[in-house]
Amino acid sequence: MARPRQISDEVIVAAAQEVFLEQGFSATTAAIARRAGVSEGTLFNRFASKEDLFVAAIGLHRQARWQAELLEVAGQDDVRRNLERALLSMLREAEQLVPKLMVMFSRGHDPSHNPILMRLGDPMQVAARNIAAYLEAEVRLGRLRPLDAEVTALSLVGALSHYVHREQMMPGQGAGLEAGRFVRGLMDLLWPGMAP
Repeated sequence: MARPRQISDEVIVAAAQEVFLEQGFSATTAAIARRAGVSEGTLFNRFASKEDLFVAAIGLHRQARWQAELLEVAGQDDVRRNLERALLSMLREAEQLVPKLMVMFSRGHDPSHNPILMRLGDPMQVAARNIAAYLEAEVRLGRLRPLDAEVTALSLVGALSHYVHREQMMPGQGAGLEAGRFVRGLMDLLWPGMAP
């Protein structure tokens, strides 16, 4: 009879995330094992490679809850408020996502040099696809004017990406613009072209 696991995969992944965020991909599996309180052998019994552990720790492949919630509210409540809530949630998520992206790109931006990029995918592209799906649903329901949902979603995600870059990746360089004000101002600009 096998011994029950004393340390869960979740504990190992959390330890790996801490170490990767502190040291980048160059962190050793020995350092991760120490932080998790397990042997290196235990790491490799649960994760086939350091890359697999990295992918689990960075966790970009998980769809954000706000995206599922946005898709569920199509046809309900106020469209503009639904979008504003989703965009604010996206900015809150970015606080955790940006450091992970920086670790991921520390290995380079070229997929031939950094094959993990292909495994992790592009969270911004996923966000844009889900926003576009929401917009298309609202257009079909007549709650938005006919619009190019893909272009509109990319515009929203692009504006938020710039805000995140300015406010989070370049601390002290931004104007300290409050997220709610930014989202409301962005929607003030775009809403006249979206409203039915």
